[in-house]
Amino acid sequence: MQTADIRQRWLDFFAARGHTVVPSASLVSDDPTLLFTVAGMVPFVPYLTGLVPPPYPRATSVQKCIRTNDIEEVGKTPRHGTFFQMSGNFSFGDYFKEGAIAFAWELLTTPEADGGLGFDPKDLWVTVYKDDDEAIELWKKVAGLPDERIQRLDKDTNYWHTGQPGPAGPCSEIFFDRGPAYGVDGGPATDDDRYVEIWNLVFMQYLIDDVKSKTDFRIVRELPKKNIDTGMGLERVAFIKQGVENMYEIDQVRPVLDRAAQLSGRTYGANHDDDVRMRVIADHVRSSLMLMSDGVAPSNEGRGYILRRLLRRTIRAMRLLGVDGPTFRELFAASRDAMKSAYPEVAHDYTHIEQLALGEEEAFLRTLAAGTSILDTAVAATKQSGRNELAGDTAFLLHDTYGFPIELTLEMAEEAGLAVDRGAFDELMTAQRSRAKADAKSKKKVLADLSVYGQFRAKGETIFTGYTDLTTESTVLGLIVDGQPVPVATAGQTAEVILAETSLYAESGGQAPDQGRIVGDGYELRVLDVQKPVKGLISHTVKVVSGEVGVGVPATTLVDEDYRRGATQAHSGTHIVHAALRQVLGPTAHQSGSFNKAGYLRLDYGWNSALSAATRSEIEEISNNAIRDNLQVVAREMPLDEAKSLGAMALFGEKYGDVVRVVDIGGPWSRELCAGTHVSTSAEIGMINIVGESSVGASNRRVESLVGRDAFQRFAAERALVNELTTSLKTRPEQLVDRVGELVSSLKAAEKKIQAFEARALSDRVPALAANAVRSGDVLLVAETVGRLGSGDELRSLATAVRSKLGDAASVVALTAEVGGKPVAIVATSPAARDAGANAGALAKTMAAVLGGGGGGKPDLAQGGGTDLSAIPAALDAVRREFGR
Repeated sequence: MQTADIRQRWLDFFAARGHTVVPSASLVSDDPTLLFTVAGMVPFVPYLTGLVPPPYPRATSVQKCIRTNDIEEVGKTPRHGTFFQMSGNFSFGDYFKEGAIAFAWELLTTPEADGGLGFDPKDLWVTVYKDDDEAIELWKKVAGLPDERIQRLDKDTNYWHTGQPGPAGPCSEIFFDRGPAYGVDGGPATDDDRYVEIWNLVFMQYLIDDVKSKTDFRIVRELPKKNIDTGMGLERVAFIKQGVENMYEIDQVRPVLDRAAQLSGRTYGANHDDDVRMRVIADHVRSSLMLMSDGVAPSNEGRGYILRRLLRRTIRAMRLLGVDGPTFRELFAASRDAMKSAYPEVAHDYTHIEQLALGEEEAFLRTLAAGTSILDTAVAATKQSGRNELAGDTAFLLHDTYGFPIELTLEMAEEAGLAVDRGAFDELMTAQRSRAKADAKSKKKVLADLSVYGQFRAKGETIFTGYTDLTTESTVLGLIVDGQPVPVATAGQTAEVILAETSLYAESGGQAPDQGRIVGDGYELRVLDVQKPVKGLISHTVKVVSGEVGVGVPATTLVDEDYRRGATQAHSGTHIVHAALRQVLGPTAHQSGSFNKAGYLRLDYGWNSALSAATRSEIEEISNNAIRDNLQVVAREMPLDEAKSLGAMALFGEKYGDVVRVVDIGGPWSRELCAGTHVSTSAEIGMINIVGESSVGASNRRVESLVGRDAFQRFAAERALVNELTTSLKTRPEQLVDRVGELVSSLKAAEKKIQAFEARALSDRVPALAANAVRSGDVLLVAETVGRLGSGDELRSLATAVRSKLGDAASVVALTAEVGGKPVAIVATSPAARDAGANAGALAKTMAAVLGGGGGGKPDLAQGGGTDLSAIPAALDAVRREFGR
């Protein structure tokens, strides 16, 4: 049974039983405490917790998920994967335990010919929370399970909650027994790989608080509406139904594994370590493909860092299989072909996905070369010191800065005959993880704070009127101060205001929030921010300028007209620049992110090289021509499928509902899904001035532009600058570049003459300094200050020239100078002086200590410095004392 068939059977089964089929949400979670959608229930959390009223009583989905907390187990067990699909059915105050158990048992045990999954009932076991007698009786009643195949387990495995105060409840898990060839008897309680968990039923029936841990919390009461949240692991069921050993061998994953085997010349099944590496590659390539299809790009933080780690672990695994060159083109193509039937978007967006993957591979292969050079240097230094263990901080530097997995460092160090101080490395990694956990813990508070919005969201969605009106009459539905609902807010306080309607735009889609005021009888509020804390609700953060505002009073929202005009210019300008980019560079120059506010826009797009000055000018000219042509800007709402059929661009990584807003500029020339505010005709934008273009990661570029009045002011400032330069240089504007070029050439020629003069002047000082050498103990010592110099390099050249002048004698040259207002010291020693025990590094350190700074270097040449110019004579005396004079 193919994975896609299992998926469709699931959806058909629950759709036929009154469940609304909900498409998979993005892997990029809306939950601010999560980087990714980590479980099938994540998109439904607002409904399950009561934060947002559920739009349906029953739902089902097959949700894409990413989970990397057990990434080290990938490839080693039959069931651990970073990307997986969770089939779920949900009830929001509708059916409860008996319904959930009946649905699960029916789908699992109905023959395949009748639309079920065809499991033999004798192969199925269940676990329940130890005190959930009701669930035990239902399993006996509904499924006819005997007592010996129902096991009671504790809270650590069979009780669900979010880790925060809120809904919770016992759960019941269904396991498949793979048979005695896979492990010991005894059921799921043995925690053996023989018993594979395939379905988890969560009975959300209690409200809890005082949550101290997974198992330590207080049950407050039963929920008035009990919910069901279940999840069946699609990959786990697939590997069982397909008769293979693990999830890496199912039809959606195995093609990548086979391609890795072909590229490496290794045989899957011949060597355990190689098998693990091939499974890691198959898993990570699929996960990376799906992440990039949802708009995640490699970077050094957040989601992008996780993606980068997956990609780099893949490269490392291929390296351990003996492949040092690029392989992503073949591996990702294999994964695309395996996944496109279930997720057509991976094929539709593949050009961009491949561009990201190949760019990251190329960059990391270069990084590997640089990191290898650093590792080689560290290995040589370790051997030279007589040690046989590479320092842990070196391994951590390679991991943290260069992305070297520790396993790669271990492998390369072992090849060089060294061990690695793994203990020190692990301590540094633990410290880093602790910092990350502390940060994540602080972010969890956001989730708890969101619960305050539930009572307001229950009153309905906030109506946004700002597409057509800048002023709107409304009513204050709620006030929040310091995270708590309050009846009133008074002058001087900062508060959040929830209104029934608003004309103020909330930050979203890359557009900054509106500026403006909220006024009413006896009060005035200055708007500081406008956000959407939960779906369908708009919150205004305000400063109470005067008076007192209370819940239930009338309110009028007033958008700052000048700011909104600038914001609409910038957002429409973003669409125009995007269309111009694609016209010049082609369809692969796809927007991957944007930000716009009054007077400014920033657009990130897929491209792997810098724009030439000519290309940048062409894009700017096309953009301004579109403004000149006064193109009509039309916004309309329609079903998502209809919008896509019209060619509207769904921007990479964005999330859209069933009904979307399409914004056209000049008809199909620029047609995008967009909920932002826009001008009526392109001429209203005024002007676009591209002021920057830069890299924001492998295969991603960023263009920045000023818009409207800000663009004009920049052009005016540049014109004033040109006028000033032409006046000063007595030339015409069209001759300015040549005139400046002539001046630069003249300046460079003059600088060369000055450098030659200074070099001769320094050379002329060498004989006099050498003549000042005095016998001090076993060496000839020159200890002099030479006044003020332009750089430390000049002082170094002078010291080494004096040393050469003294020939083969045992000589020590210690010179000081003032460089940039600070004292600098250079010490140079001859071979004979070093044989006599002189060490330039030690002497420079001695001088630097007197000068109030630090220094050191090699025995033959060293440098020091400090902050105290008056201490120069004392520093030279310190050197003289070292040699008894």
